[in-house]
Amino acid sequence: MEISGPIPRSGSSLRLSSDDSNPFLGSSISAGKDDALTTDTDLEASSSTKVAPRKHKYRMSSIKLFGVDLSPDNVAVAMVYFVQGVLGLARLAVNFYLKDDLHLDPAEAAVIAGFSALPWLVKPLYGFISDSVPLFGYRRRSYLVLSGLFGALSWSLMATFVDNKYSAAFCILLGSLSVAFSDVVVDSMVVERARGESQSTSGSLQSLCWGSSAFGGIVSSYFSGSLLDTYGVRFVFGVTSLLPLITSIVAVLVEEQPMLSAARGTNLLLSGTEFLENSKQGIIQLWGSVRQRSIFLPTLFIFLWQATPQSDSAMFYFTTNSLGFTPEFLGRVKLVTSIASLLGVGLYNGFLKNVPLRKIFLATTLLGSALGMTQVFLVTGLNRKFGISDEWFAIGDSLILTVLSQASFMPVLVLAARLCPEGMEATLFATLMSVSNGGSVVGGLLGAGLTQLFGITKDRFDNLAPLIILCNLSSLFPLPLLGLLPGDNPDVNPEDDSAIGMKCH
Repeated sequence: MEISGPIPRSGSSLRLSSDDSNPFLGSSISAGKDDALTTDTDLEASSSTKVAPRKHKYRMSSIKLFGVDLSPDNVAVAMVYFVQGVLGLARLAVNFYLKDDLHLDPAEAAVIAGFSALPWLVKPLYGFISDSVPLFGYRRRSYLVLSGLFGALSWSLMATFVDNKYSAAFCILLGSLSVAFSDVVVDSMVVERARGESQSTSGSLQSLCWGSSAFGGIVSSYFSGSLLDTYGVRFVFGVTSLLPLITSIVAVLVEEQPMLSAARGTNLLLSGTEFLENSKQGIIQLWGSVRQRSIFLPTLFIFLWQATPQSDSAMFYFTTNSLGFTPEFLGRVKLVTSIASLLGVGLYNGFLKNVPLRKIFLATTLLGSALGMTQVFLVTGLNRKFGISDEWFAIGDSLILTVLSQASFMPVLVLAARLCPEGMEATLFATLMSVSNGGSVVGGLLGAGLTQLFGITKDRFDNLAPLIILCNLSSLFPLPLLGLLPGDNPDVNPEDDSAIGMKCH
């Protein structure tokens, strides 16, 4: 998954559009779906809330997908992930709306994109809330319904009343919150179902999640550009507003027992007290883990590696305003990059998962920085001197850099998973990925500042080439800190890395 910490990065800052940096829009490559492993694993045992005894986990089903029975529960999980992927339908529409309707400069658009990522920085908090404060007797169903309604509201407002950058930023933030919260809730369901199961079953569950999200992303990429070209941004926003309602509808399929009547009779104050107590204990445990040198130093590297500046927003304005790339063409590019992300996962699982982390980070960062410089060809028109059109050069460049970007981000997930001590797996993993997301936000904001400093506007790109060069060179800055990472490749079952890869998007 969306939009996307939210942004897997190679050394390159290339994105033809800035969609991938926006978790509100499906985040797609958004630190993977694994960044949403929630606190449910860690808090369920300590929660004093009583629930009715659970029935059997799965109902018998004769239909299987990815080796998983399509029970009502699993259908609900798959559909929520599909929605997260298909919400990318409005990615291009948002970019063009900010550029053409609100007439924002690249720096302003980049700031709004960074602002929309804020809900993804506190994902462990959503786990604490859903575990400790049930709504209407449910810890999962109610929050899925609420998330879907908030998402539908945000897109409906975008389709009707939003007419300035402040209201747009608010709606984007609301939509981002709805996706992030539903992501946490549904991943907690996956954690519950994978607990105590075999590696094969766990991998199948993750494959179901990944496949559903990837399918949604490919579908949305295929239609996003043509719908925008034909009907305009407001129509696309209106269609998108219907998609989060799928999350609300499938919530009824979740096999969750309601709270016992005695527990339902307790007031909200009791739930609030329990939430505060669980949060306090969780924070204490979390701080005790993070302060350990073996965890803190690699986490610092992940943050710095993600926090280098990006030129995504400026590049989107250049390709549309200067080169004249149409929404339909950019939709095709998004389709290519969606498929390329699958190839990146395959590249890692097939050839890189047993390579020491330091070597992977070093090689992919150097290669990504070098290949990212090829954008200068597009900006200066040098590609045309070699007989390569702007369109074909853009597609090829995006394909190669997306594969590399996805392959280079996989070790972040693997490293985060390996750093988590027993008993704190879910909470610490979500926290580490929030740190990674935070680095991506910082990188986006630094890019916005440099875009403003270099005097790049919606119709002035004289200094775009130097900005691209600076952003790509800056990706090399964290390399001297590679010593913060574990020096060898821990003895981990290769299937574990594959399972992580299958869920990353």
